[in-house]
Amino acid sequence: MSGFVAGLCVAVLPLLAAGFWLGRRTARPENLGGLGTPVEHATFQTLHTASLAAPPLRAGLTEETARRSARRLRTLLGTDALCLTDRETVLAWDGVGAHHRAEVMERLGGPLETGRGEAFRLTCDEPDCPLRWAVVAPLTVDERVHGALVACAPRESAVLVRAAGEVARWVSVQLELADLDRSRTRLIEAEIKALRAQISPHFIFNSLAVIASFVRTDPERARELLLEFADFTRYSFRRHGDFTTLADELHAIDHYLALVRARFGERLSVTLQIAPEVLPVALPFLCLQPLVENAVKHGLEGKTDKSHISITAQDAGAEALVVIEDNGVGMDPERLRRILSGEVGPSGGIGLSNVDERLRQVYGDDHGLVIETAVGAGMRITARLPKYRPGVHSAARRPRQ
Repeated sequence: MSGFVAGLCVAVLPLLAAGFWLGRRTARPENLGGLGTPVEHATFQTLHTASLAAPPLRAGLTEETARRSARRLRTLLGTDALCLTDRETVLAWDGVGAHHRAEVMERLGGPLETGRGEAFRLTCDEPDCPLRWAVVAPLTVDERVHGALVACAPRESAVLVRAAGEVARWVSVQLELADLDRSRTRLIEAEIKALRAQISPHFIFNSLAVIASFVRTDPERARELLLEFADFTRYSFRRHGDFTTLADELHAIDHYLALVRARFGERLSVTLQIAPEVLPVALPFLCLQPLVENAVKHGLEGKTDKSHISITAQDAGAEALVVIEDNGVGMDPERLRRILSGEVGPSGGIGLSNVDERLRQVYGDDHGLVIETAVGAGMRITARLPKYRPGVHSAARRPRQ
């Protein structure tokens, strides 16, 4: 989180230099309405305009995001025209003089190659075109030039050169944050694939074996289990977003437990206590099922007597409190610590470490799993899920395939 805050500071502070350029062009005492000095008013306008330009850029540099942000960026600089380019073409041009597109692209070879800004005089035969000067500021992410911000004005200006450079650095920070968002998405997808890989070989083989055992003796039972298997695998292997709802996750767990009970019969009993008001709560996809699978594994394997698993989901004010408990063989606390810290390989409990890490990534370190266990004492896993978290609640969609 400290890195993210530092990133925001880096993203905002350079805009103050651009704010003074804007202030020189726009701030007038009579327009302030008692809100402060001209410089304070210009700085406020700059930060407000920047906040409006940032969201499109956080999606990366494309024609659509460039078009949506170009006007805001031109307002920041107060220029007659501004364009955003990638390495090959002009993505968006805002303001007058769009006929200069080809000339601008011809002059970008050097800045795009070296990553250094440049200013040059525009040639124009249009009598009504006010543009005579262009300032190029490269857009760089991880030392690689992705494109350029080009500000065009009627005359040469050292202030514009510096301001364009500052705004370009701010745009570069937004593009870097977009890259981080994409990296986070790829990481989450990789973690989900790891969970799916864990589910696939062991559970699928055993489930199909159980279904096959009923085909001749109880065809109707085999058909029901086959439908349970189809619903569970459809949910587990879906390609539909990073988040789900507690209702959907519990529904998938119900399919999973139906298959487990068919295999183990009376050796396994399950108790569910779910408060209806927490069913819409959003949570990371495949977050609870691995915990239930862990309870089944450690609750049944290595035991000959009956095992019990309880799943509760309670309303705890601003959070939903989910507890999964089994009376199985338990685990040595030191081994559990090594699993959660990543010291133990995939065979040592990828589900627990994966879920714990994803919960911390989404909700913060204070929302990791709380696990109580000891050898021979079973295991109790508690997950606290905030009911409302920006970027989480609105992202949860119910896949009905």
